[in-house]
Amino acid sequence: MEINLDTLKFDEKGLIPAIVVDAISKKVLTLAYMNRESLQISMEKKLTCFWSRSRQELWLKGETSGNYQHIVSITADCDGDALVVMVEPDGPACHKGTQSCFENPIWENDELHEFSLEGLMKMLVGRKVEKKEGSYTTYLFEKGLDKILKKVGEECTEVIIAGKAEDKAETIYEISDLIYHLMVLMIEAGISLEDIHKELASRHVIDHKVKQEKMTK
Repeated sequence: MEINLDTLKFDEKGLIPAIVVDAISKKVLTLAYMNRESLQISMEKKLTCFWSRSRQELWLKGETSGNYQHIVSITADCDGDALVVMVEPDGPACHKGTQSCFENPIWENDELHEFSLEGLMKMLVGRKVEKKEGSYTTYLFEKGLDKILKKVGEECTEVIIAGKAEDKAETIYEISDLIYHLMVLMIEAGISLEDIHKELASRHVIDHKVKQEKMTK
């Protein structure tokens, strides 16, 4: 499915802002601009191509750096004058070498805190590296793989018991415990969230193909 370019509203310079987002982490990577030609190239190559306002030329992201951005989807806003481009990046999005161009915090609400699995994963890695005294996570890493696997097994059992009892609140609690211990295991085994995302994504493609085949028979 492709965007009908005639429904989009390019500005007086023929440009439309494109917010590029990491499809896995959902982190905003950069804000760039596309014109009709660069958008068409992006859809044809399935790689982000922008219009450089400073150089006044087309710019295929990664052409010189190797940090290509593989497009998952492109979505227009309700007015058709802005785009969100979901990508799987090969490397840093920013010319300064950072993952995102948005790395400079300006203000944060003391009462509300952003949570993400990526943030939790980063914190858990910190517990393994820095070995914070009194930290349960650090304790698990110090005890090693056998202890971590034992806890994963115990939490699996707790999830089964809660699920069988049809206790939604308890099941949510136990699943959260299980996910936490699985993430500890992932770090111990050198597995990233991206590894799991790619595996699940590949299964989704296979499942979609199976469904399509059944529909055509």
